[in-house]
Amino acid sequence: MELAHSLLLNEEAYNQLGEVQKAEFIFEWLRYLEKLLLATSRNDVREKQKTLVEQLLSLLNNSPGPPTRKLLAKNLAILYSIGDTFSVYEAIDKCNDLIRSKDDSPSYLPTKLAAVVCLGSLYKKLGRILGNTFTDTVGNILKAVKSAESQGRYEIMLSLQNILNGLGAAAAPCHRDVYKAARSCLTDRSMAVRCAAAKCLLELQNEAIFMWSTDLDSVATLCFKSFEGSNYDVRISVSKLLGTILAKAITSKHPGTAASRQSIRRVSLEEVLELLGTGFLRGSSGFLRASGDMLKGTSSVSRDVRVGVTQAYVVFVSTLGGAWLEKNFAAFLSHILSLVSQSHPKATQTQIDAICCRRCVSFILRTTIGGLLGEKAQLAVVKDICQAIWKLKKVMDAVMSDGNLETRVGSTDVAASQHMLVCALQELGNLIHNLGTTAAPLLQDSSTGLLDSILSVTLHPSISVRLAAAWCLHCIAVALPSYLTPLLDRCLERLTGHKSSPEAVTGFSFAVAALLGAVKHCPLGIPHGKGKIIMTLAEDLLCSAAQNSRLSAQRTQAGWLLIAALMTLGPAVVSHHLARVLLLWKCVFPASPKDLETEKSRGDSFTWQVTLEGRAGALCAIKSFVSHCGDLLTEEVIQRLLPPLPCAVDLLTQLSSILKMYGSPLKTPSVVYRQRLYELLILLPPETYEGNLCAILKELAADLTAPDIQVSASTFLLPPLCHQDDLLILSPLLQETDHRFIEEQLLLGNGVACGSLEYDPYLIYEKDVEGDSVPKPLPPALSVISSAAKLFGVVCAHVGETQRLPILEQLLDSIKHTKGARQQVVQLHVVSSVSSFLKYVALSKGCLGPEELKRFALTLVTGALESTNPLLRCAAAEAWARLAQVLDDGAFTAGLAQVSFDKLKSARDVVTRTGHSLALGSLHRYLGGISSSQHLNSCIGILYTLAQDSTSPDVQTWALHSLSLIIDSAGPLYYVHVEPTLSLIIMLLLNVPPTHAEVHQSLGRCLNALITTLGPELQGNSTSISTLRASCLLGCAVMQDNPDCLVQAQAISCLQQLHMFAPRHVNLSSLVSCLCVNLYSPYLLLRRAVLACLRQLVQREAAEVSEHAVMLAKDSREELTPDADIREVGLEGALLILLDKETDERLCHDIKETLNYMLTSMAVEKLSLWLKLCKDVLAASADCTAITCVDTMQEEEGDKGDDASVLTTRHDEKSHPFTNPRWATRVFAAECVCRIINQCENATSAHFDIALAQEMKKKDSRNDFLVLHLADLIRMAFMAATDHSDQLRLSGLEMLLVVIRRFATVPEPEFPGHVILEQYQANVGAALRPAFTSETPPDVTAKACQVCSAWIASGVVSDLNDLRRVHQLLVSSLTKIQAGKEALSHLYNESASTMEILAVLKAWAEVYIIAVQRHKNHRQPLKTTSCLEDSIRNGSCSSDGLLDLVYADLGTLSRLWLAALQDFALLTLPSEFASQLPAEGGAFYTAETSENAKLQYYNSWALILHATALWLTSTGFVVADPDEGASDLSRPVTPTSMCQGSSSGATIKSPEDVYTDRFHLILGISVEFLCSLRSDATMESITACLHALQALLDVPWPRSKIGSDQDLGIELLNVLHRVILTRESPSIQLASLEVVRQIICAAQEHVKEKRRSAEGSISILPTILYLTIGVLRETAVKLPGGQLSSTVAASLQALKGILSSPMARAEKSHTAWTDLLRSALTTVLDCWDPVDETHQELDEVSLLTAITVFILSTSPEVTTIPCLQKRCIDKFKATLEIKDPMVQIKTYQLLHSIFQYPNPAVSYPYIYSLASCIMEKLQEIDKRKPENTAELQIFQEGIKVLETLVTVAEEHHRSQLVACLLPILISFLLDENALGSATSIMRNLHDFALQNLMQIGPQYSSVFKSLVASSPALKARLEAAIKGNQESVKVKIPTSKYTKNPGKNSSIQLKTSFL
Repeated sequence: MELAHSLLLNEEAYNQLGEVQKAEFIFEWLRYLEKLLLATSRNDVREKQKTLVEQLLSLLNNSPGPPTRKLLAKNLAILYSIGDTFSVYEAIDKCNDLIRSKDDSPSYLPTKLAAVVCLGSLYKKLGRILGNTFTDTVGNILKAVKSAESQGRYEIMLSLQNILNGLGAAAAPCHRDVYKAARSCLTDRSMAVRCAAAKCLLELQNEAIFMWSTDLDSVATLCFKSFEGSNYDVRISVSKLLGTILAKAITSKHPGTAASRQSIRRVSLEEVLELLGTGFLRGSSGFLRASGDMLKGTSSVSRDVRVGVTQAYVVFVSTLGGAWLEKNFAAFLSHILSLVSQSHPKATQTQIDAICCRRCVSFILRTTIGGLLGEKAQLAVVKDICQAIWKLKKVMDAVMSDGNLETRVGSTDVAASQHMLVCALQELGNLIHNLGTTAAPLLQDSSTGLLDSILSVTLHPSISVRLAAAWCLHCIAVALPSYLTPLLDRCLERLTGHKSSPEAVTGFSFAVAALLGAVKHCPLGIPHGKGKIIMTLAEDLLCSAAQNSRLSAQRTQAGWLLIAALMTLGPAVVSHHLARVLLLWKCVFPASPKDLETEKSRGDSFTWQVTLEGRAGALCAIKSFVSHCGDLLTEEVIQRLLPPLPCAVDLLTQLSSILKMYGSPLKTPSVVYRQRLYELLILLPPETYEGNLCAILKELAADLTAPDIQVSASTFLLPPLCHQDDLLILSPLLQETDHRFIEEQLLLGNGVACGSLEYDPYLIYEKDVEGDSVPKPLPPALSVISSAAKLFGVVCAHVGETQRLPILEQLLDSIKHTKGARQQVVQLHVVSSVSSFLKYVALSKGCLGPEELKRFALTLVTGALESTNPLLRCAAAEAWARLAQVLDDGAFTAGLAQVSFDKLKSARDVVTRTGHSLALGSLHRYLGGISSSQHLNSCIGILYTLAQDSTSPDVQTWALHSLSLIIDSAGPLYYVHVEPTLSLIIMLLLNVPPTHAEVHQSLGRCLNALITTLGPELQGNSTSISTLRASCLLGCAVMQDNPDCLVQAQAISCLQQLHMFAPRHVNLSSLVSCLCVNLYSPYLLLRRAVLACLRQLVQREAAEVSEHAVMLAKDSREELTPDADIREVGLEGALLILLDKETDERLCHDIKETLNYMLTSMAVEKLSLWLKLCKDVLAASADCTAITCVDTMQEEEGDKGDDASVLTTRHDEKSHPFTNPRWATRVFAAECVCRIINQCENATSAHFDIALAQEMKKKDSRNDFLVLHLADLIRMAFMAATDHSDQLRLSGLEMLLVVIRRFATVPEPEFPGHVILEQYQANVGAALRPAFTSETPPDVTAKACQVCSAWIASGVVSDLNDLRRVHQLLVSSLTKIQAGKEALSHLYNESASTMEILAVLKAWAEVYIIAVQRHKNHRQPLKTTSCLEDSIRNGSCSSDGLLDLVYADLGTLSRLWLAALQDFALLTLPSEFASQLPAEGGAFYTAETSENAKLQYYNSWALILHATALWLTSTGFVVADPDEGASDLSRPVTPTSMCQGSSSGATIKSPEDVYTDRFHLILGISVEFLCSLRSDATMESITACLHALQALLDVPWPRSKIGSDQDLGIELLNVLHRVILTRESPSIQLASLEVVRQIICAAQEHVKEKRRSAEGSISILPTILYLTIGVLRETAVKLPGGQLSSTVAASLQALKGILSSPMARAEKSHTAWTDLLRSALTTVLDCWDPVDETHQELDEVSLLTAITVFILSTSPEVTTIPCLQKRCIDKFKATLEIKDPMVQIKTYQLLHSIFQYPNPAVSYPYIYSLASCIMEKLQEIDKRKPENTAELQIFQEGIKVLETLVTVAEEHHRSQLVACLLPILISFLLDENALGSATSIMRNLHDFALQNLMQIGPQYSSVFKSLVASSPALKARLEAAIKGNQESVKVKIPTSKYTKNPGKNSSIQLKTSFL
């Protein structure tokens, strides 16, 4: 192929090739030449022009195929336009000679056709340069038309179109001749010729004035004739011609002289509309020239004419444009509606005609209004339609006011208005549905009276009108959910109030059912209680049906219709009414067959009508239940559903006899009953009715072969049974087009009506498959066949194999025994049923049965494979393959294939060859494994042969389609056949005439399958692969040039595949060019292919695709193609424009995906373009408002004014290409802005740093950053957030939220300390305020709350006064929700209230969390007032200020937060605890809506949890009153309401219990969430939960709870461990670790507390006492010198520490300690009694000291019990008797301490017992004088003890004690003589006594005096001692050191005081 790439044809290389390769070579050369000529300089071209012309003209004689001749002609024209034109006349003459040639042989035909094409191309390109030669040329061509066959006529028409295009007005002399020729071709038998003629005439009318003036009528009539017997392409082409001419007739300003202008009559709009109306109503029988049949009223317009005229209406209006339609809409509407009025009875004489005409009228209105008008204009149109409805209503009222019932129902006036009303209502509903909430102002406008007008016609006598009105209400409810509940209430109220009117009962029951069907489209739902009202009303209607025979049928239907519609509300609602429904279901059927017989014998025709209506309704209700409430189908419910089923089947078997008995009135009710029963059985598992399978099967067989079925319904019966891919080879009508809505009626054939709602009113509540259009059920007679065929497959598969055989025999016989058209119908039904059976068995892997069954099935399917009906052949081929699939027997499959081989070899008829060729393809599709290479070779060989059968395009089409299936299924096995197959495809593509588009389509599918088979190998560089790849590309190029849009779509699809596998080898520029040209194609499938390809391309090469598109658009000069849009707004903008116009859902999805990929790749680089596009879309509404930014800095002097002041209206000076985009497009634009911001976030930081952005912009002006467009972002968010459309408001608020979050921290460089967003605070306030009005839906308010909290939390606004604006909005919401779930709107479901309440609480939670955080971060000393202003400006005071704002409502909030958390805790309980949940629901949800509420709680709980934890932390868990500061709430208290009061008046919990409950609530929620993190758990929730735990553990009380419960701490640590392992986010891991730290701290604190803790001490005290006393006992032995060992000293010190521990006195441990210490004391006392005699002698002093430590250090309770006290006293007494002076000294010292003990209960017993003993010992001094220091010390210590007794004694005993003490002291005194000779010991004793007397004497002078006076001996001794003492002082005997420190050297002195 590379050799073909030269300017001149490489003849040497060319001559070496075979015939097929030559054709490829030429085509490749011509393709290359076209590009080369345009790129080569003029001089170079002229050099080689002569040779090139010769080469090109010589090719004319080589029989070039259609694509080659087209390319040849194009190159010739380009060559002459670039080079010299002198030889062009020779070329023209040569072409004319070739055309004149008399050679009529088929081989010469391509040459003639090539000459014709060349002439057209030359004249188109060179035009007037060619002078007057055109008259000869045109004459020659026109002459050739007369003898030409269809291909010739086709090419001549297109050539004439090109000649006219090139010459323009210069061709005027030939206009009439061309017109005459084209007229005859416009009604040609070949459809392609008709299309070509229409194109020729369309070109002609540009200059031929007569076509739209004098000849206008005849042109119109001609077009009507052309529509007769037309196909889709003809209707498209001719309607374009007719519509354009009629539009021109109105708009054109006639040229020429005044005289000529007068001779041409002006055409008015009325005339044009009348002309079109004539075609619509009378067809091609002429304008005011009605034939005899027409006058008699016997002929009817054929549907294809009516559909063609319908399309012409649309073209006519589209050509005139939206502005024209807006201006002339009233007249247009009046005319369009009149088409179905009674003034034209022909259009509506039968129901079938009426339905078809209505559909045409709807299509005209829908396409023109929906496609041409913006939303504002559409709102005006709605008003016009309302006016029309009111007018028609007045006509009806005038008739209805006639009191005579008989005349009013049959009135012709009512019939006259019904079809007009149906069309008006359906269009009204459709319009409002598309307008959505933007239509709200219209419904609020009382002058229009929209709802009243619809509700008033709900009572219309015609059922069609009542249904249309109901459907219109459905559309309004879907569009405006806030109207759903009020409308439902109004309809229920009227239905209840007008039960005695048949029209009201049916009309309003339809309305209620339609509204219930709307609920599933409205996420906010309806109040739960409505279900109960509807159920009660339905029961009432059913129960009262028998009371009035006039209303029986209507009430019965209405009752069951309401129940069936109620089922669509789903299990949550239905579960409450299920028992009543099942009871009604049980009662509607007789209990036994005997009762059924009784019914038969006693009923009449009317009773049976009502009965069948009721039972059909009941079946429908149960079907609805099974469809919509699958969750309720438990085993128990199924058992309750089953009992009536056998009876329902019994009635089915009796229907024929009942019908015979009562005649035709029961015909329709019985058919409806059958259909309902079949539909229900299809849904139920076959096991549920297995006892009735045989009876059902017989009935089905009878239905399918019933003798009265006349209509062939193949077009609705067979498509589901054919493979979707196979439908492509059938009628284009089966393919999806923009005109499917009206084209459908042609598909069904003249005898079958279109679907319409009146055929099955029960569909009014079902979701239609086609989106917003009205459900279109077929007539019952057809629907029942469809259901029967489907059910037959299920039932036949479940009956026994032996029972299948007789049924199949019966079906085969019924085909044999019928003739003609009737036989076709029966065959169709039987094949459908058997196909359904085989499909079911194959899919369920079942078994067919005995051999005979196989034979019957084969006979049946083989017969159908040779049917004249192509659809039946298609279904049979599918069944043929399914049969092989079910049997799964290789030999049988091979046999089937052989049958087809034999048939294809022998048969010559088209039917057999097409049927069996498709059968082979189907076999391969389902059993790819059968393909042994020999078998595959045979298949391919036969299909190759058939594909080349040029005598029959049908055979070629089917064979090639089958070949594509084999290529697909064979996979790698096909590889060896790729080359020959590709050669065949290219050869056919180059030779099959373009008129056989269906062959080209099949070739395209084959090429696509081959490319898939080759796959990635196409990237290879080997010669063979390169050749294959070149052939594939060449094939795509041929298809791209094909005039058929579906072939072009195939080409694009193939290139898409090639680009996927070998992107380097696909020319992206030319591919993008092809895509852009077809972007706005009128053909849906071509647009789909374009977008599917674009979507793939931009995933890899978005920037390249965009650049190519713009470059190509700039090179193009076209104004009507997408090029104009691409030039202005780029490919992205063109796609947005397409998105706005497009209605096909799949296509819209692809456009959005494509734009999203482009945005992701390029938004950052092309930021301005993208933002401008989005801004233009959002600002393109008619009343565009702009935002002026309020500069806060300039306004500080004065008041900042209200938020509303930011709005100023201005219209953009520059018009942009987006005119009134739909709200859905604007929503998408708003979403795009959010995505752009996210993309910028992933790019450079300069996008969010204004200083950096400005600096980089200065460096390079091409730099662009998001922060520089902030004003636009705010403006767009504002426009969206304040729109009429709720969806757009939500998107706008989301955009505002994203902007706030991303830009909140961006500083304003010009004003340090401020942020850039601060200047927009007024705009934010203005955007938010409308969302808080009372009529705003909850979802919008909820979103606005989120934005409010984000704005307050962002810290943008530091001035509290400014902050209050937004804060006030939250306060108003809080006030609104305080009454809980009761107080909010009753327009929506209770779960909507829950959503709003939780959104408000979540918003407050966020604000509170931020306020607390700021408060912590900004804790500073109090500022003086002078610096207050500065601090506010710096934001430092706003932290406390914000907290103050929240504090005002914190009491209320805390209660609501706790209630919400408790609700959440209840809702997250596992299902097994459902019975324990409160019956009435929670604080903010109702029990019935708990499932819906779960999601709302799940979205909000985390922040509420965090806020609650912070609040509890701030109170430190120590608030005396848990509700302190809270305002009283009127909301009901929840069953376990956190001790906030109780409805049952239960006892109030203690604060400790309240805190414990709250602690466990927060902890429980946190652990439950963290231990099983759902995949959709957000980072926000996890972080908030961890922060809540941190806050909780920040204060001591919760920490002590965690610390004291070891299991709880461990559980929490396990959960946190899992979080750390499963979440990689550093912030989550750090937060988790912080909680871990706090848990460890809590544990440490607990351990410390335990150590101080009284209870803990009890467990270890015995051990410690045992050890201490044990050591004392073991070491307390007497040492020489009376010393204490260091261990004893330590033991005594330890003992004192233990005994004086505060724990001994702690309330909780006091008793246990007392018992243990008494035991210890007992142990010490027992130490005196050695266990064995070998024990060393114990040291009494140590033990006595231990006892004293006990007495002095413990509480009195320990030692004062008598038994212990006595033993202790005894020990002291015994010790006093010990002679060891050291022991005695120590004993006195210990007693001295005991006597001084302040508590008399302890000291007095010792004093009483031991004082006298001590006294006696001291009195012995006289008798036994102390001999050493130790004895001296004994007496000294004894005296000290007595002195202590004096001190502690009570006042009245003191003198007695002193009287005892004084004589003892005096007795120690020495007189003057004795003193001199006394020993130092005695002298010391004397001094000691005297010194003490000197102290005591003055203290107790009275006692002293009386004593001395009473005892002269004492007195004398005293005086002598004093005197002697005075003498000794003179001698200065130094004695003081002994007295001052007696016993200084005593070895017993203790180093440590234990007491």
